[in-house]
Amino acid sequence: MTFVLNANPLKGNPFRTRADAQQAVVDLIAPLLSAFSPGKARVHLGSADAFFDTAAAHLEGLVRPLWGLAPLLAGGGNFDGIEFFVEGLANGSDPDHPEYWGPVKDRDQRMVESAGIGYALALAPETFWDGMSEKGRTNLSNWLLASLECAPPDNNWHFFHVMVSLGLTRVGIPHDTSIIAADLDALESYAIGEGWYRDGMDRRADHYIPFAMHFYGLIYAKLGPDTDHVRRERFARRARESMPQIAHWFAADGAALPYGRSLTYRFAHAGIWGALAFADEEVLPWGEIRGFWARNLRYWSELDITDRTGVLSTGYGYTQPTMAERYNSPASPYWAMKAFAPLALPKDHPFWAAEESAFETRDEVVSMPQPGMIKWEDEGDVTVLSGGQQPMFFGRAAEKFNKFAYSTRYAFSVEAEARGFATGPHDNMLAFSEDGAVAHIRSQESVARIGQNWMYSAWFPMPEVEVETWLLVHAPWHLRIHKVRTKRHVQTIEGGFSIARRDGDPAMSALAPSLAGGVSGTARFATARDTTVLADASAPIATAFSREARVIAATPSTNILFPRSWVPQLTAALEPGDWGLACWVLARPNSAKAAFPDVPSKMPTAAELEPMRTGGDVVTVWDLPPR
Repeated sequence: MTFVLNANPLKGNPFRTRADAQQAVVDLIAPLLSAFSPGKARVHLGSADAFFDTAAAHLEGLVRPLWGLAPLLAGGGNFDGIEFFVEGLANGSDPDHPEYWGPVKDRDQRMVESAGIGYALALAPETFWDGMSEKGRTNLSNWLLASLECAPPDNNWHFFHVMVSLGLTRVGIPHDTSIIAADLDALESYAIGEGWYRDGMDRRADHYIPFAMHFYGLIYAKLGPDTDHVRRERFARRARESMPQIAHWFAADGAALPYGRSLTYRFAHAGIWGALAFADEEVLPWGEIRGFWARNLRYWSELDITDRTGVLSTGYGYTQPTMAERYNSPASPYWAMKAFAPLALPKDHPFWAAEESAFETRDEVVSMPQPGMIKWEDEGDVTVLSGGQQPMFFGRAAEKFNKFAYSTRYAFSVEAEARGFATGPHDNMLAFSEDGAVAHIRSQESVARIGQNWMYSAWFPMPEVEVETWLLVHAPWHLRIHKVRTKRHVQTIEGGFSIARRDGDPAMSALAPSLAGGVSGTARFATARDTTVLADASAPIATAFSREARVIAATPSTNILFPRSWVPQLTAALEPGDWGLACWVLARPNSAKAAFPDVPSKMPTAAELEPMRTGGDVVTVWDLPPR
């Protein structure tokens, strides 16, 4: 009997050459051919549903692969079965065909997918336009033209009209360019300095900035009309300006920082590096750009991110539907194909001709006021302290945006039960509960400020409970200090970094009652690969007060990178009054050359903390302009 342990089509692909990347596209898309409908207009990849209708989900299955197929074909590659996609575009846009997708409406998922069709027409019209009948071209152009009349939400969706316009222009279909100008004006209004954007007029700047705002902006910079060369240069300039910070989201092993929404798009993270190449923007030496791109794809090639047939699953490091967004259908993960934009480039382009540069460790602590992050590296892991972002209104959003710290190696956890207090891992969060059942955590902040190596925020987890939090870098450790004012009797749980739990791990007995430096209770756990420590330091700021330390085996499938995990926690019950909580936090691989560092002993004074309430900078994405 043969067991399929990892059916990932990328497994073993070294991504050393252009041919390797071409093969990756073929290998990723080939498993989809058996899922096409008879008329080829719909691709059914599973019965799980998103908030939009089934026809739109099946359209996703047809169109999202085009983000990889279009550059593959534009660069001279081939795909056996491409005629399925061409026939599907013709039939799906035909109102008289039984597999018609339906018209695009305002704020409709079909508008999202129209961008992929525009991209395909712009890059490979010989296949996706010339290969159609006259009737097919008429139906598809009419469908796309109608999509331009529909209103997008006030965010990155404005770029979907822009992508459609690029495609229509390439195949010679006239359209109302005043619509596109208005979209571009809206998109530029989201710029917040140093090359960064918000995604709309909300306090949000996650991976949608590099793999959406900058990705599409670079495509427009390359393919947009000559009459708009000044705007095209602005889009390219913003990408150039922000890349030094975005590069800090990538670790030595190729992992991108797990943070924010839509993480099921996985190697779409590599898309920004590919888009820079596509747009001929050498913001770093070509070998470095190539290295960031290739390492990310190799990282994903080793993870179990597909089902047994090789179809990308919903999840992050493994199949995990609970971490998905309500707009994720089974076909949504194929937006990852945006990573393959460089395949449109000839083999002698500097991106392909360059020797891939090795990753260079960056030892400095980096403050990023635009997204509200402070970053450092330790033993190959990238860690950021975070604050100031506003989650969207969807499940588990606070976990994706509002934890105190995020890590490329240790990722983060989502709640198996919505806001479960007793059962939640609460990694890198401080949870409050009045009844012991429902957890209240940081999800909105009233103040968010950042300095060179510290962050400050004020937040209100529940009525009559106020919290001020200071996050301070003492690399490789970080220190958290919370001042809590409560008018209620509340229970609290604070968590450290979760680490992977595997068969053969030691029993949960690694709890140290005390360590030097004023630490009153420490939850420490070591496996063969990693050690995680959460050391209470509340006593120095709250006389005769300490928290109970423990390590829990978290509910399975909560951490988004590994299915089972250990989490150190500190617990305490607080009576009405003012309280001070503090802890030192660190997780690191046991492969480190140096011994595990001692818990720091020096605590900041109240006089040192006070200026942080009003000092530093307001987190840029948090500081919204008046509407």
